Amino acid sequence: MDPLIITIAPTGAEVLPNQTPHLPYTAQMLGETAAACRAAGAAMMHIHGRRPDGRPTQDVETYRAFAGAVRAKSDLIIQFSTGGAVGMTPQERAVNLELRPEMATLTCGTVNFGDDVFQNSFPIIRGILARMREFDVVPELEIFDLGHLDNARRLEREGLLAFPRHVDIVLGVPGGAEGSVENLVDIVRRLPAGSTWSVAGIGRAQLPLAAVAIAMGGHVRVGLEDNLYYAKGRLARNEELVARVARLAEELQRPVATPDEARALLALRRTTVR
Repeated sequence: MDPLIITIAPTGAEVLPNQTPHLPYTAQMLGETAAACRAAGAAMMHIHGRRPDGRPTQDVETYRAFAGAVRAKSDLIIQFSTGGAVGMTPQERAVNLELRPEMATLTCGTVNFGDDVFQNSFPIIRGILARMREFDVVPELEIFDLGHLDNARRLEREGLLAFPRHVDIVLGVPGGAEGSVENLVDIVRRLPAGSTWSVAGIGRAQLPLAAVAIAMGGHVRVGLEDNLYYAKGRLARNEELVARVARLAEELQRPVATPDEARALLALRRTTVR
């Protein structure tokens, strides 16, 4: 199998500082988290912007500061979110792409998100994808259910995407596909040949889906964006979640990818956020 790429999603847009003392919502905190997660085995960081009070933002200067702090402390692949937070406009969500990160997420369909709706119509997806092409940013396709994969194939037929492609399968969001092994296997079986994939299990689904993905030859995303707890009743640190996946990989005799090995697997070139 290829070496295992561990992505850390340390912050997200929904978790608030009053929910955990371990949320890295400033540039300094994010840089320190990057160093700790790199040492634990992470190869990529999925970045959301936060204001000084912890509220989500897609502000360009915030992303510039966050990416600079990560780069100062590590060689992790820098991946920006274009999901932002529920309720943000498509223009807000895509403005950070002008900084030219190595990779950014492209959510491939609308999904219920708890009591809210995360809107991703085809015009929205096409618009964000056009910004990615404008700034030469590699998309990671975010798939919350099987229909989102069908949407991505439609974009392929329109000539807007080319496969094989790296796909992140997000399972367990209230309103999306359940975080089950059956759903993971079903989606993976339907991926275009040659595609690489990772799984992001939400909440209690994070650990079992990570273990299955390692055994299946996929890759893994963990972090406080997706799961606040290391075990029942105990809040996690981001680096602990990374280290646990790295230990699982070692037990299964699968090497963990360095950032440069992950760049080679994903056909990325290391760039400097501008």
